[in-house]
Amino acid sequence: MELLKSLSSREKAIAGVSLLTIAVCLCVIYLSSEKVENDFLIEEAVVEEEENGNEEVREKEPEYIMVDVKGAVVKPGVYELKSDARVKDIITRAGGFLEEADQTQLNLAGKVVDEMMIYVPVIGEGAGGSELSSVEANSGLISINKATLSELQELPGIGPAKAEAIIAYREEQGGFSTIDDLKEISGIGEKTFEKLKDLITVQ
Repeated sequence: MELLKSLSSREKAIAGVSLLTIAVCLCVIYLSSEKVENDFLIEEAVVEEEENGNEEVREKEPEYIMVDVKGAVVKPGVYELKSDARVKDIITRAGGFLEEADQTQLNLAGKVVDEMMIYVPVIGEGAGGSELSSVEANSGLISINKATLSELQELPGIGPAKAEAIIAYREEQGGFSTIDDLKEISGIGEKTFEKLKDLITVQ
């Protein structure tokens, strides 16, 4: 208080203005920091919302697969379907069964996978001493113990060299005991086997 009394009116005015200026500056700094923080929170919320939106879009986007249908159907060929399609769906896309098709050998509720081949046999095919197909009629699976060089190459990741190696292995070893034996072939690792295991059989 004594210090204030000793100051002249001019000095008091200058001190008052200085204090007011400092107060204004502090207020501006505080408000600016609040604005920056709010802008950051808003931007972060927008980014999070966009990411969530993108994830929802990705989840809603249907995945499609390609399936080859052969045999006793109206329109054999390669068809594109959703990834959750069943055998009955692909048969419908192929125009349905021919009159001579043996529908009892197909599991119409079976789920199809990408690059799968489904073979529809005619009545009596594969029975009574007739030649058995390398494509299992009841499942559409390719037999790695019976398939020809060209049939093996219809499998994903199997080119001419690997197809020849598969045939050489089954001739040397007397055939495959389980589908896991396929991993004994050079160049067929876990990644390739995962693509093949639902498409092949040893029957």
